[in-house]
Amino acid sequence: MNPLSRNPLAITFARLKFELQHTDNASAARAGRITTDHGEIQTPIFMPVGTVASVKTVHQHELEEDIKAQIILGNTYHLFLRPGMDVLQKAGGLHKFMSWKHPLLTDSGGYQVYSLAKSRKITEEGVTFQSHIDGSRHFFTPESAMDVQRQIGADIIMAFDECPPYPCDERYAENSMHLTHRWLKRCCDHFDQTEGLYGYSQTLFPIVQGSTYHHLRKQSAEFIASMDREGNAIGGLSVGEPHEMMYESTDLVCGILPKDKPRYLMGVGTPENILECIALGVDMFDCVMPTRNARHGMLYTWNGIMNIKNKKWHDDFSPLDESGTSYVDSTYSKAYVRHLFASGEMLGMQIASIHNLAFYLDLVTQARQHILAGDFYEWKNKVVPNIKHRL
Repeated sequence: MNPLSRNPLAITFARLKFELQHTDNASAARAGRITTDHGEIQTPIFMPVGTVASVKTVHQHELEEDIKAQIILGNTYHLFLRPGMDVLQKAGGLHKFMSWKHPLLTDSGGYQVYSLAKSRKITEEGVTFQSHIDGSRHFFTPESAMDVQRQIGADIIMAFDECPPYPCDERYAENSMHLTHRWLKRCCDHFDQTEGLYGYSQTLFPIVQGSTYHHLRKQSAEFIASMDREGNAIGGLSVGEPHEMMYESTDLVCGILPKDKPRYLMGVGTPENILECIALGVDMFDCVMPTRNARHGMLYTWNGIMNIKNKKWHDDFSPLDESGTSYVDSTYSKAYVRHLFASGEMLGMQIASIHNLAFYLDLVTQARQHILAGDFYEWKNKVVPNIKHRL
């Protein structure tokens, strides 16, 4: 018998609560509150990506105290390979393993169907992956993806889906969407017949697919809404399509997904992408961009984007961001951080990562404040040209 299984008659569905607090006067932007067993999440929210139980170069206490992250993301595929389910179960789940007491979300591994295209095989039953670590082969099904995420112990877990590439032809996108829908039914059935291992509730989010084809996006959003889960995600965007296509698909889907449930746009994106999609009605975001770009010296600020490695900053002793909220913004100068990068010092990457994540969290915090004040749309239109400007 599956060790995660239980009596279906004992199933309860109250896994997550969402309170919609206010909607902007001139847009679909929303402020809300998500309640999980590991704490509350004020939306709109950005989730730092901790793929392998670590947000790269950043300590957990910095995530909590300085960056003020309310929820972070882990990846099922990567955690399955390292450290493995045996270690995570012995540790008591990912929260305890990585010493993180706040909410966690796990991506089901479906994105690897997209990103590992050369080393995977998709069938109706599931997906065979080849490990990027040692070449070993592994098989994920919708059911095993639910079991693994139960073992990881995230508060919010994602349905197993296929993310189609961009561009792809309409027939591929449609077949992929229907496969994702069939897999979703299996995910829901299996999730509802199992229970968590660590004494707190977990919630399953379905994922809307359909590439950039509007009629497919509409059909998928309607199907996902009909599943009546506690929250919903929008996948298959920010995979190379023009930003306007992403906004069009997001707008269409947000108009269909239930208003009384959180909406999570997966893998998006730049600061301006986030503000524009908040205006369309999205509540939750994640992206590797702030930390990945930080490690290459790209810093996001309220005045624009700068490459801290450029010569122009070598004797600029002003703060990284005069308007920033992180301690690194007021403690370290542009000249000093540039020196760290030029010298190959790891501290430069750490400072840059903390700075970028703090900026992203400040961005969504200020967006929330303006939604509650009723002037988000006006504020957004004023801010976007500044934050996308290259310094």
